[in-house]
Amino acid sequence: MSLIESIRFITPEIILLAGAIIILMFSLFVSNKNVLGVFALSAIVAASLYLPQSQKVEPVLFFNMLTNDSFSLFFKEIILFITGIIILISIGYEELKEKYIGEFFFLLLNGAIAMLLAVSSNNLLMIYLSIEMLSLISYILVAFLKNNTLSSEAALKYFLFGALSTGIMLYGISLVYGLFGTTDLAMISKAVSAGQINNLVSLILLVLILAGLCFKCSLVPFHMWAPDVYQGAPTAVTAFLSVGPKAVGFAVLLRIFSNNFFHLYINWVTLVMLISIFTMTIGNVIAISQTNIKRMLAYSSIAQAGYMLIGFVVGTAGGIEGVLYYIFAYTLMNLGAFGCVILVSNYLKSDAIEDYAGLYKKDPVTSFMLSIFLLSLTGVPPLAGFWGKFLVFNAAIQSKFILLAVVGVINSIVAAYYYMRIIKFMYLEEPKAKEIGPKSVPLQIALAIVTAGVLIAGLYVTPFLNWVKYSQSFF
Repeated sequence: MSLIESIRFITPEIILLAGAIIILMFSLFVSNKNVLGVFALSAIVAASLYLPQSQKVEPVLFFNMLTNDSFSLFFKEIILFITGIIILISIGYEELKEKYIGEFFFLLLNGAIAMLLAVSSNNLLMIYLSIEMLSLISYILVAFLKNNTLSSEAALKYFLFGALSTGIMLYGISLVYGLFGTTDLAMISKAVSAGQINNLVSLILLVLILAGLCFKCSLVPFHMWAPDVYQGAPTAVTAFLSVGPKAVGFAVLLRIFSNNFFHLYINWVTLVMLISIFTMTIGNVIAISQTNIKRMLAYSSIAQAGYMLIGFVVGTAGGIEGVLYYIFAYTLMNLGAFGCVILVSNYLKSDAIEDYAGLYKKDPVTSFMLSIFLLSLTGVPPLAGFWGKFLVFNAAIQSKFILLAVVGVINSIVAAYYYMRIIKFMYLEEPKAKEIGPKSVPLQIALAIVTAGVLIAGLYVTPFLNWVKYSQSFF
């Protein structure tokens, strides 16, 4: 496919880039900064309408650097949805109501471009460039509140951990190039399937590449940045980091390992299974003692990544289906949880869990929505989170990964304690003295959308499962 023909397939990225540049220019002249948010949201809607709808199998784009298939389309739809919800949340976030909000939306749209490119990448070098672009934007977003010491500290820690993991992954990619003479995944896959690689060498390469992706997915042992970054970053940025880069990390993980390197499955399955077990357990156990809700959700996010990894370890069509549905459900419920945190912190000026005491008596709607998201994260039926856990646990049992399924169920029970603790504070404790201030309309719209999504995806799961099955047919 020629370069000119390939450009038609990156229309969403071009739209977002044009929108980002226009927002950056208009931010110098527009006094009402909410207009910039509306324009950014319009760019997301336009990009969504122009997503490539080709039904061809693995169309080759830009000399095989990018590929447009059902798998990448699935993640592109999720990424644009995430960015749209984050824009709505950001409009209603009081800490971002300052003169630099235009730059914030500029960075957010460019982050979306990086994610769209990453999930379509069919070349290790392209994957690295896309992930690094996303990482650099994420570092800036975390430090966006430059006068906030927690935000600056979080950005520094994020940068240091990111530089370390990226360096390890890039070293692995360089070894792959030295061994195969190419970074093209299709060509590497053919060589691997032909048995042209030593098992020990392959394990070293896979571990190095896995390290960088574990950082993006906040998997043990590359999870240590998450609690401090989630707590220190602006909550809207925390919501973005908890779902966007994680979805990209799993997309790249699945494309590299479950598709191109699946012939080496026996070499990495035990290692990844141990990572899943430790990620679930460490995330849930440490979350119990947290008193800050953002920090608690950070450890919860780590544990959720461990659950997702179960389907990846299984490696069957059912396992991959479970991972994809879980990512979709996790996106809805985590965006909703952080949206509620923003709404509450706007008038409480606190993220302490004890300050949620008696919230039901002052704000029953927000209390109800937050309860829905927490119950879904727990895995209570018939919410979306239940089906995510059911699919990955069921896939593990069917493939005889009994230990993995048992550990997952036990961890879900442990997680129920700290999720229910917040619900207990909201409904059974006496309210604090602070009164509820005015609520942001865009933020309420975002919460209504994700609440409806969690309920509908749980009650009417079949259409979403069909969507997921079509998306993973790539494998």
